[in-house]
Amino acid sequence: MNDSLLGLALPDDRLSEHLAVGLAQVEDGLRKAVASDDPFMADASRYLVEAGGKRFRPLLVLLAAQFGDPDAWGVVPSGVVVELTHLATLYHDDVMDEATMRRGAESANHRWDNTVAILTGDFLFARSSGILADLGPEAVRIQAHTFERLCTGQIRETIGPRDGQDPVAHHLEVVADKTASLIAASGRYGALMAGAAPEHVETLTTFGERIGVAFQLADDLVDITSESMQSGKTPGTDLREGVVTLAGLVALSGDDPADARLRELLGRPLPDDDEHAEALALLRAHQAVDTARWQARAWADSARELLADLPAGPPREVLGLLCDYVVTRTG
Repeated sequence: MNDSLLGLALPDDRLSEHLAVGLAQVEDGLRKAVASDDPFMADASRYLVEAGGKRFRPLLVLLAAQFGDPDAWGVVPSGVVVELTHLATLYHDDVMDEATMRRGAESANHRWDNTVAILTGDFLFARSSGILADLGPEAVRIQAHTFERLCTGQIRETIGPRDGQDPVAHHLEVVADKTASLIAASGRYGALMAGAAPEHVETLTTFGERIGVAFQLADDLVDITSESMQSGKTPGTDLREGVVTLAGLVALSGDDPADARLRELLGRPLPDDDEHAEALALLRAHQAVDTARWQARAWADSARELLADLPAGPPREVLGLLCDYVVTRTG
């Protein structure tokens, strides 16, 4: 068993080596994709690439490709595409959230300004589109559909629930569009580029959607429960910015008088350090955190159920390990 890739103990040395080589090729592709003759543009566009990250989406591309020809030409470029798209959304998200930190470092919008961050994100979208043009019209269609969902999710988050809509249901819609759509596309790209059977392409797409929801719900919990900057940002950043994630929405839905103070604090920015610390402590102690953790696990388990439709072997085992990883990680 090899300790490798997201800290997972992989069940097969050969697969582990193949994934490691593939991820190294994706890294090389990312560096080439963000290169520019303009020194400032090159500096801004490689800023988040060099900040690192889990590369969860390219890893899923490479794993999905194992159900076809994993060495097919389009597999690594599509891994580059999904990570470029992800990084582009991070530049834009930091502007929307007025964030000052990203992955433990100063955010691009804070280091430069909002205009630079937005245009850098657009630059990365353009570079990913150039790669997609070589992958064919179906790849372009996948990206167009995914980009539509990314925008829809951001708009839904911005305007909030519709009149009479359950806030938790609305939140899950936002998570599905803003996060799970690109992870679903990762599974689809890998399987499609590798020439996997059509039914396996669909299974891996749906797997990506479900594990993507679990991934984001768990990530939001890390922001609440971590005691350090494990998540790449200061714990409680969402609370400070007035962003209510699943645990907060569950707490807000109750009517226990004992939770009145927590409900009063949730849903508004908390720039005051004392109020922020109070809200974080109250939420950490609330059963809503366990409810949100159960929900993340349920989505991961629903993704795991799909694996029965895929051929048995090490790639399927690793996909099962990912279902555990997304809900047990601490950063």
